[in-house]
Amino acid sequence: MSATPEPLNVALALAAVGVPVLPLRRGKVPFGNCPACKDGACGGRPNMKNAGPCQCPAPCHAWAAATTDPHVLTSPVWVPVWREAVAVAYHPGGAGLTVVDLDNPAAVAWARETLPATRTVPTTRGEHWLYRGAMPSSNAVRPGVDIKSLTQYARWLGPGTGRMAVLPAAVRALAVKEDTTPAPGEVASSLPSRTPWGRSVATGCRHTERYVRTGLERGLTLVRSRTESGAGSQAFGVARFLAAQHTECPGPCGLAAIGEEIVTAAVSVGVPETYARRAVANGLEAAVERVA
Repeated sequence: MSATPEPLNVALALAAVGVPVLPLRRGKVPFGNCPACKDGACGGRPNMKNAGPCQCPAPCHAWAAATTDPHVLTSPVWVPVWREAVAVAYHPGGAGLTVVDLDNPAAVAWARETLPATRTVPTTRGEHWLYRGAMPSSNAVRPGVDIKSLTQYARWLGPGTGRMAVLPAAVRALAVKEDTTPAPGEVASSLPSRTPWGRSVATGCRHTERYVRTGLERGLTLVRSRTESGAGSQAFGVARFLAAQHTECPGPCGLAAIGEEIVTAAVSVGVPETYARRAVANGLEAAVERVA
């Protein structure tokens, strides 16, 4: 009976503590899809943009194949692949984690000055910074910095050192795209009219209507002033600030209505609606995390 390949031993140990894993071949990349899945022949995994198990019995679709099921990892289809594997990868989002991949010394220096300290793992050229909490993956958020979480894999390089911190707003903000205003005559998107914030949607808010409206109008003015660039990040900041004012309210406070007004303001100066909604949603969520 042949010995269990070392990468499989590592994978089984990680899977046992809830970390979804997959094998990496030479070049530190996933194995190619099987004939049934190659070049999209299978039609693509039904939910490739979301975390979840791969529907193919072979280790196909890269990060989407990551699993914690030992029966899958040791199945007749996977074992031959492990014998060729040179390393193990894991799916951060599937483990409830986000990896900030710092690809060079300059990026590491930036992180040390900018981001909250957390668990770090040395890499060949830089470091992985691990945070508790998942978010959308995004490459090249700044020079030498990638975010690996819900739709990417990361190479397993050991447990790292340091205490793992909760995913901070500063990392979520990195994924908010800086969109410039379209040239005159172009339309980013058209939003239907929505009910503005008012007491009808904020029956549990402890603030006066005047207080909330004044703060909201000031925030909307800040977003609308970014007619050249940066309105997406400004929308994130305004949403986070306004939501933080309501953390001690019994609720509901109508934060969804406030968010819609911020989205509308961002879209009015050229931010695509998809980006505007993501920025605002991240801002509202970041306010809650900050208090926690």
